[in-house]
Amino acid sequence: MSTHLSTREHRKEDAMATVAEDTRPTLSLVKPEPLEGPVVEHQGETLRPTWIGSGKELATRAREHAAENRLYIGWSVRGYRNLGRRWLEARHDDHPQMIQSAKAERKAAASDTAAEAAAHELVQSRRAEYRVHKRWHWLKTGGWGAAGVAGVTVGAVTGGMWVDLVMATAAYLSGIYHGRPDPAAAEVTAPPLSVIEQSDSGFGQGGAQIFMTIGQLREGAKPFPIAQARTPMQLAECVLLALVAEGVPVAEVTDVIRLSWGWQCIVRVSEGTPEAIIKVAGDLETRFDLAANGVRPTPLKERRACAVLRLVDRGADPFASAPGLPYRAPKSMSITDKFRIGSSVGGDELAASLAGVMGLWVAASGGGKTGILQALAEGTTACYDNITIDLDPHGDGLEDLGDAVRITARTNEQIEAVLLFFLVMSKARARLRKTLGMGRKWKASKTHPAVTIFFDEFPKATELAKRLAFDLLLVGRKELIQVEIASQGGQKGYLGENFAQMVALKGVGPCKVGDTRAVFGDGAVNEGWLPHRLAPATDTDPKDAGHIYIQGVPGMPDEPIEYKVHEAPSATLRKLAVERLEAGLVEPDQDSLDAMANVDLPEYVEAVYDVEGNLKKEAPVELLTWDALLRLCGAEPGGYVKQMTPEQKSQLDAALGALNAMDRLGRDVAQLDEMAEIIGDGMTADRLGELLRAVGAGGTVKIAVPHRSGRVNGYQRAEIAGAVKLLNGA
Repeated sequence: MSTHLSTREHRKEDAMATVAEDTRPTLSLVKPEPLEGPVVEHQGETLRPTWIGSGKELATRAREHAAENRLYIGWSVRGYRNLGRRWLEARHDDHPQMIQSAKAERKAAASDTAAEAAAHELVQSRRAEYRVHKRWHWLKTGGWGAAGVAGVTVGAVTGGMWVDLVMATAAYLSGIYHGRPDPAAAEVTAPPLSVIEQSDSGFGQGGAQIFMTIGQLREGAKPFPIAQARTPMQLAECVLLALVAEGVPVAEVTDVIRLSWGWQCIVRVSEGTPEAIIKVAGDLETRFDLAANGVRPTPLKERRACAVLRLVDRGADPFASAPGLPYRAPKSMSITDKFRIGSSVGGDELAASLAGVMGLWVAASGGGKTGILQALAEGTTACYDNITIDLDPHGDGLEDLGDAVRITARTNEQIEAVLLFFLVMSKARARLRKTLGMGRKWKASKTHPAVTIFFDEFPKATELAKRLAFDLLLVGRKELIQVEIASQGGQKGYLGENFAQMVALKGVGPCKVGDTRAVFGDGAVNEGWLPHRLAPATDTDPKDAGHIYIQGVPGMPDEPIEYKVHEAPSATLRKLAVERLEAGLVEPDQDSLDAMANVDLPEYVEAVYDVEGNLKKEAPVELLTWDALLRLCGAEPGGYVKQMTPEQKSQLDAALGALNAMDRLGRDVAQLDEMAEIIGDGMTADRLGELLRAVGAGGTVKIAVPHRSGRVNGYQRAEIAGAVKLLNGA
């Protein structure tokens, strides 16, 4: 008990003494320095001289270094191999190369006797010089060797075991010295980055770390599979060996990075361009033991001699960690805003604005065209100042977004009518811009929206539809009536015209190499545009569906980088479409609709008459009113027309006159000539037919009338009455 109390009291006294000491004023301005010297006890701390700690640390490091390098046995062997190589190089001294050059000159001079004789003498002279050089080299080697052997023999015989041990150690250390690694080839580690953390932006610029040059390759090293590379240094060696084996004039490998899906580095060639790497990409996949499209080279524009080389592990997906489709509320953005549609293989976002941008999207069957168009339309249907139109003569088009699409056209008649309508609107807007104070381009707004037309399966369209679409590509940009065309090929056989390279925005997925050249240019493959190396999907494997190479994205450089477009589940798109329908679909502005009445139609869509005014050929497609176009395509009418144009008034009067004529005839069918006669006021059968088609009553059908034998061309009451109801809409 007393012992515990005594100990507690001593601790208390020590604590009080410490407090008193801390609160005592400092009496000296000189700060005491730590003492160096023998080990001493100083204020309860053991002090050791600095050199003791540093020496111990160096010894520890030396032991660890020796253990890591297996006592330098490999270094010593490599050292004597290097000495042997130097001896052999000194023995040759480039004489064999000079002899070969002389032989080449002799062969080249085969047709010139004098020159051939002179070249032959040069060959003999160089051979003689080589023999003399080898003789002297053997003499020097023999002299130095005899002296060395004699010294070693004398030391071994007279010196005993310790001298033998010293000589063996000296020989071992000499081998280590000559076999030590080049300090410049020291391994450099790089932290692993995910696909999203690593960006192509600025990659390979200032501060690039050179991991290995061509001169640092090990003598006699052979290419090996990339799976054996564990460090950036090993990866650089693997790449260099493979490129050298394929005959690529490679200079160095820099900026090696290990990513979640594989490796990424920059390769510089010493001559030519990185085209040499692109040409052997398939062979490199074999040498690296990677899957098809596992080698993805991307030339750098800012460094002409360099290319980013991405090496994708078997079974890995560079886009696995890319973000998904962001939620966009109804009418939450403008058509002029950029919106994200995908990601690059380097992790950068693919974002675009479609305002005034004509687009061509090419991919083979299974290449993901529909998914690409739906990703684009998901953005356009979220705009408050854009009308989305869906054309597809063969498939389902924007089916999942159908509720948010203003017009869906599937038949040839519907597609041609839609294209003619917006072609005329674009011409009307060109004359209207100045009146509205918009300047040189149409300005999209809630009251004057843009129009985006998605035209899938373009090759399946009629020749007339293709011609209308082509004309719209030429004139619609400034009027913000843009067309996004999707096709299984980019050549004339698919498009009907060689307009692929005319289009501003071009995206190409899995395709044929001819499509790559047709869309991106004849030299595109050599520049790194490789969509033809992508694989289309099958029933059980998505492969590279939705992967594209793209040019013409506003605000982005045109670089041959692989992108993947976001693929949203059908259920998600349907839900978004319902939300946007409930928020109300965007309608055309009345200014544009009114101005269309004063625009001449293209000649190839007008009816043809002979010199006497008789109809020779009916118009292949009629220009309909907006409501008639909606009715033709099975869309809900807008019900917003507040004031009829003079042309609309004429159409309505003609339709009402036709209905009145049927009433007077006492039947629900009639021919044009008999209705025109009853209407009077100079109305002709041809003019009445033109007005009825324009109002939305369609063309004539086969009918039976009492005073004519058989079935003749005419109209039914229901068709005309329906058009009148739609035109009156409100």
